[in-house]
Amino acid sequence: MRARSLSVAAAAAALVLAQQGLAVAADDPSTTVTYTVTSGALTLSVPASANLGSGAPGTTISAPIGPVTVTDDRALLSASWTVTAAETDFTNDGAPTIPATDATYDPGTITTTGTITATGTSVTLSNSAQTVVTGTDGVGDNTASWNPTVAVHVPAGTVGGTYTGTLTQSVA
Repeated sequence: MRARSLSVAAAAAALVLAQQGLAVAADDPSTTVTYTVTSGALTLSVPASANLGSGAPGTTISAPIGPVTVTDDRALLSASWTVTAAETDFTNDGAPTIPATDATYDPGTITTTGTITATGTSVTLSNSAQTVVTGTDGVGDNTASWNPTVAVHVPAGTVGGTYTGTLTQSVA
């Protein structure tokens, strides 16, 4: 009886193994299956405007300016990108300007989706673009978002009024 059980078990195992690797005859028809993974662009979204609030001469006025988001839909095997920021001098209807170098940019906490390593760098702003966030080691589509704080040191002799500057952020 034991020999018969082993024979049945062996036959069952052989049947399972044969089904897993079903042979394909040379004249069996086949279908080549293809598909395309689409790719998009590298984009940056930023707030249209930000109000830092108010403060007296000789103080620092600062506030988060709103969410900044890099969207990398290029679907690359090895993705990287760099976000830069540049600031114009702050002006107020003929009053002396406050130089861009009196302002700082701090990316703060960066959240990501997909596979990307995002690293922020706090900088003193200037009229020239400076790196504020880098994305490295990306694979496929990814995003990174942060809410940077801009701080402006208002010199002691500053004339009262509303000062305006333009913060230009870009991604490449």
